[in-house]
Amino acid sequence: MHIVHHPLRSEWSRLTTRPTLALEEMERRVAPIMEEVRKRGDAALLEYTRQFDRVENPSLLVSDAEFAEAETLLGNDLKDAIRLAKSNIERFHETQLQEPDYRTRRVETQPGVVCWRKSVPIQRVGLYIPGGTAPLFSTILMLGVPSALVGVPERILCTPPQPDNSVHPAILFTANLVGVRRIMKVGGAQAIAALAYGTETVPKVDKIFGPGNQYVTVAKQLAQRSGIAIDMPAGPSEVAVLADHTCNPAFVAADLLSQAEHGADSQVVFITTSEASIQAVLKEIDEQLKILPRGAVAEKALENSRAILFATMNEAIDFANDYAAEHLIIATDDADTLAERIVNAGSIFLGHYSPEAAGDYASGTNHTLPTNGYARAYSGVSVDSFVKKITFQRLTAEGITSIGSAVEIMAEAEGLAAHRYAITIRKNAIR
Repeated sequence: MHIVHHPLRSEWSRLTTRPTLALEEMERRVAPIMEEVRKRGDAALLEYTRQFDRVENPSLLVSDAEFAEAETLLGNDLKDAIRLAKSNIERFHETQLQEPDYRTRRVETQPGVVCWRKSVPIQRVGLYIPGGTAPLFSTILMLGVPSALVGVPERILCTPPQPDNSVHPAILFTANLVGVRRIMKVGGAQAIAALAYGTETVPKVDKIFGPGNQYVTVAKQLAQRSGIAIDMPAGPSEVAVLADHTCNPAFVAADLLSQAEHGADSQVVFITTSEASIQAVLKEIDEQLKILPRGAVAEKALENSRAILFATMNEAIDFANDYAAEHLIIATDDADTLAERIVNAGSIFLGHYSPEAAGDYASGTNHTLPTNGYARAYSGVSVDSFVKKITFQRLTAEGITSIGSAVEIMAEAEGLAAHRYAITIRKNAIR
């Protein structure tokens, strides 16, 4: 990790930059893939699967037999762990259904004018689950549980196949557990294109969810330009740890490495007011890297990462808000107090015993979160992500009478005569 001491605020913009390729370069690579899938459908998907995933005889749709086989291939310990995580995620997300603004609530804004809002499930969603070096079956829980709770009628899951054209059994088991049975063996930008445009086998969806590498992220952004909604531009994973002298260096090192091992393009940031903690954490990182199976991946990510020393906690908090981390761990004795001052973060982990890994898997919160600074404006996935909110209003004759004159005056001021007349004709009918 690069160590930075007391950076000036004028340097913060550089220090908050993520290790990404230029958007223009990525678009030049991804746009032709999107266009080929749009034009050629399944044929392009099969061709890209052979090219990118090195599958000799690809097929696109997971069969019932593959689901059944996956159940037998997983150990009971893993299946029980997935069930526990599902239970916790359901318990947390179910509370969101009870929030006041979720259910229909009618408001009489004026006598005879009643307005309300109704949450309606998005009718068809696409769930993208990365495969690659680590099959992220936990993401299926994070997307499958809330989409099931709100009653999305149709869910299509895309995930890259393994070289033998199979899908990792943990992905199939978890998908089946949350009721997702339509699984397409296709990954990368071509999977996003299939969900955005539709092919002979993959239906076009209304909204696309799920994380991925930079190619997937750019593909989602291109799909959005074509009128397909996306959850957020979620790219390579990241974590920031905000700490002082009370932190446990071994814990902090483990938390940083748990994100660094996601991929070489991940980024971790250690923000602290303690010089001694930086040295202790770096020493722990060196020791823990020796025993990590994905140590080489983590080391590559650490090259893009930083340990930053600030003179005061006020400065450190300001920088954390400027960075707007996907995951923010506050490793201090007064974490609850400091957390009140955080306004930009995807998900916050409080205290010395709240590792980000718990949120990734089983604490109950959602791990599909905004990266690359998007936490300044985006929220993580929730039940609200899978619904659209339709507003309603009903005006009686009394309602037209109570607000009609105001509408007429406003319409006339904007030069919209037909708007005014739509009110006037009703007022005249009431007399």
